[in-house]
Amino acid sequence: MEEKRKHPRTEIDEAAYVSSGGSVMRCVVRNISPEGAAIDVENPAFVPPRFRLVMAQDSSIVRECRVTWIKQNRIGLTFIIDAVKDPQR
Repeated sequence: MEEKRKHPRTEIDEAAYVSSGGSVMRCVVRNISPEGAAIDVENPAFVPPRFRLVMAQDSSIVRECRVTWIKQNRIGLTFIIDAVKDPQR
């Protein structure tokens, strides 16, 4: 299978939270890159198309995300870059 990512992903195993509309769901980040990540969740049906990913070890690390793909309990994410917050983009 041809790799289509611009940046290689780093394998990690870190607890995080899916946060949207006042609800929070625990997840595990399995890999991450500057442009996206893959997370495992208990039930992907409860994950909205867009949400915030909050890292459990450091809650100041928050990324706006869009679901790119779902395979069983794993979800591929694309980080949404806000040009106002990130002037380098």
